[in-house]
Amino acid sequence: MSYARMGKAEADLAAEIDTWLAHAAAADASEDVACGSEWRGDEPPDWMRDKQKRLARIRTAKAELEAEAKAAADAKAAAPQRYRGGRKPKHPPGRPKPAAQRNFTDPDSHVMIGRDGFIQAYNAQAAVDGNRQIILAHRLSNNPDDHAALVPLIEAVKANTGRKPVEVSGDAGFCSHDNLAALHARKIRPYLATGRAGHPTGNGSNSRGGPLVQTMRAKLRRAGRRSRYRLRKQIVEPVFGQIKQARGFRQFLLRGIDKVTAEWALICTAHNLNKLATA
Repeated sequence: MSYARMGKAEADLAAEIDTWLAHAAAADASEDVACGSEWRGDEPPDWMRDKQKRLARIRTAKAELEAEAKAAADAKAAAPQRYRGGRKPKHPPGRPKPAAQRNFTDPDSHVMIGRDGFIQAYNAQAAVDGNRQIILAHRLSNNPDDHAALVPLIEAVKANTGRKPVEVSGDAGFCSHDNLAALHARKIRPYLATGRAGHPTGNGSNSRGGPLVQTMRAKLRRAGRRSRYRLRKQIVEPVFGQIKQARGFRQFLLRGIDKVTAEWALICTAHNLNKLATA
């Protein structure tokens, strides 16, 4: 539900519930006269409780969107500003935009782009060994960006196996200046697709065009069809294919990031047990 719709829905539901409660109070008074006051009879019926719960969810979602908008405005105000000219923003800072949305079923999940369009989803990742397609580490987040996942996955592999990887392959979602620098610092050979990295500008964590990214692009180009990055297609991709197609896992059944993280851990464990049983 969008923030604009939340305002109207909140007012409509509040007025409707107030009317019900007024009628209920009048009915209680008349029933006390007719039947005696020893019966409570003040519990609302199921259809009324559902409306009250929805009103509470709308108010909670509104408060969360307002808090996020205020935090973003405060962070922007704290950063050094430079006048760039142009028109003033149409939307007042610190307030959610009318189109800002919140999901009531699972507020922890976020809208992400999938193969069939935009969906409400989580982002699940896995680190797989190059010999038996065993999942060595897994991670789940509600952020569609994979940049922040690479280093935690590497650290989880070392914690789970007692050894750090010798080399790492990953798609363009994992490629950034900071991630390449982190792999070099750990003496791990990276083979990360650079995607549409442009000119070598910027060194931030989200930079796709820094000097390390350009070096990575040149390295992959030199190797051509013999590049070690090509092994990713036969190491990692089949694992996700086996989980989705062979085992029929197409969506998470639980709600909330903690429960879904545990569900993803169970899926990865089941995959590993199957691999070990058929080894």
